[in-house]
Amino acid sequence: MVQIPKSPAPVQRCSAPTSADVARLAGVSRATVSYVLNNTSAVRISEPTRRRVHEAAKELGYVPHAAARSLRAGHSRMVLMPAPAIPVGPLYSRFINELQQALGRLDYTVVQYGSLGLTGDDAARAWAELRPVAVLVPGFDLGPQGVALLKRSGARAVVTLGPEAVQGAHALLMDHAAVGRAAGAHLYARGRRRIGVVVPGEPGLEVFSRPRLDGVRQSLRGTGATVTELPLAYEEEAAAGLAARWRDLGLDGVFAYNDEYAALLLRALQDEGVAVPGDTALIGADDLMVGRLLRPRLSTVHIELPSGRDLAELVDRAVREPGAALERREVLGAAVVHRDSS
Repeated sequence: MVQIPKSPAPVQRCSAPTSADVARLAGVSRATVSYVLNNTSAVRISEPTRRRVHEAAKELGYVPHAAARSLRAGHSRMVLMPAPAIPVGPLYSRFINELQQALGRLDYTVVQYGSLGLTGDDAARAWAELRPVAVLVPGFDLGPQGVALLKRSGARAVVTLGPEAVQGAHALLMDHAAVGRAAGAHLYARGRRRIGVVVPGEPGLEVFSRPRLDGVRQSLRGTGATVTELPLAYEEEAAAGLAARWRDLGLDGVFAYNDEYAALLLRALQDEGVAVPGDTALIGADDLMVGRLLRPRLSTVHIELPSGRDLAELVDRAVREPGAALERREVLGAAVVHRDSS
């Protein structure tokens, strides 16, 4: 006798909870659930009712459907931030984190998108496929056609962060030449006349390093002081090589692009027996903690970036009022912090 095994019992699949389930548990209408969970301000709902809805949603594990919410609203709540294809330091990372938190408090979802290898209109086309409600573009080569493409795809706000405004976009103007001007003027005031400027060898950083170099030149124009460009990769071997020929260069001051490059160069100069600040005064930028831990303590250019909250509020205004006048703001401040290295 052949015994036929019993078929396993069908797996019971639990359907995802719906807003109707939340409404039944909370004792309210589905419309009320929608108003509460979508933070609708146009309808007044008592705090006890809001609390019941949130507690019911938490108990059931209900999560609103983003796509359905976008259809009802006529736009998404996604703010797209193209991920920089260049190394970014701690200062910029802190700014991005603060911005993401501020946008989250305004009920936006921030998505960082890696479009490595794409620039200009090609990058804008890739961003547009995701149908963001706003795009924040840091340091990319975005032109008016790219802005128009994003807006045709449904983006209500395009905000650029860079040295120049782009037609059709809100602009946060970041004058990195001001950083170089502050550093150059400081070294000159300290009696230095043969000044080197570190220019990072890493691809992509020229969008920041070239204006900083130009700023040093601007600050020293007509003074008789000389400026020497110093290409430097962020590697110990490269720094050691530069330090080995330092005396032949005859420099008595150096602006090292930022505090991280300054720390790299300082160690190499010290290993080579070059006294800082005795033989060469040294200044960085960004005012990072590492500069305060070095010996000698590092002089630096403190950079004041816009607050994440202010930028988030600009995005929110632009989304709510897409036809409003474009905003242009100069947002980067630069001030020298004088310490022992200069």
